Amino acid sequence: MWTVLRQPRWLLYLVLAVVFGVITAMLGAWQWDRHQSRVERRDVIEANYFGEPQPLVEVLPRGQQLPAGDEWSRVTVSGTYDADGQHLVRNRPHQRVYGYEVLVPLVLDDGQVLVVDRGWVQNAPTASELPDVPAPPRGQVQVQGWLRPSEPDLGRDLPAGQLASIDLPRMSEMVNAPVVGAYLVLESESPAPPARPAPLDPPDTGLRSHFAYALQWWLTVPVGLILVLVMARREAEEQSGEAPARSAPARPKKVRIWDEEDYDEEDD
Repeated sequence: MWTVLRQPRWLLYLVLAVVFGVITAMLGAWQWDRHQSRVERRDVIEANYFGEPQPLVEVLPRGQQLPAGDEWSRVTVSGTYDADGQHLVRNRPHQRVYGYEVLVPLVLDDGQVLVVDRGWVQNAPTASELPDVPAPPRGQVQVQGWLRPSEPDLGRDLPAGQLASIDLPRMSEMVNAPVVGAYLVLESESPAPPARPAPLDPPDTGLRSHFAYALQWWLTVPVGLILVLVMARREAEEQSGEAPARSAPARPKKVRIWDEEDYDEEDD
């Protein structure tokens, strides 16, 4: 078999089998990294989402950005909504329907501005219209919710009052004021208004199928090499005469009707 494998054609097959194994190993590692990322995300959410609410300044000191491990931390804060600074974030899903998320700046007692995502509203009947949005409560309000980091800028120019993502630097430009280094997904307001946008869906903590995909790719790594070795061994056996010669199966002899009649007469 080793004599067969040293032939140029079989050396090429071996190289292709090794390349196939390397690619499948890399794909398995990629799926494993995605699985690990989702495990880490799930652990952060489960540790923070249902925790006791804390004052904002204890979780996110002034001038700092939200650390990855503090995402979805539950906080409370008080301030006054700036209803004139309201912006709508386009193309946001909620229960498999696309609409807008409503961002309203909350001016805090210490002068900072916290962007509050008050929830989701459905699209207007036509694309040229904006939906009706329930107004935020007036005056001093106590707000409770979860902290999220800024989203990337998608680089889209939209009509005034609309955003393509929850990009806090862009929001800061829109309201002409520095904003806190995270935004807040609204859980509750006190005093509660008569109506509010629909609360956002809770975060997805499912792990998906990345672990199973990683195992499938890793189990596929040796397949190409095994196939090449099996075919090389078979060819080596055929060349040395060890393998049984392949012959076509014998066809049954056709018996004509008159031959059967002659045979029956001889028996009689």
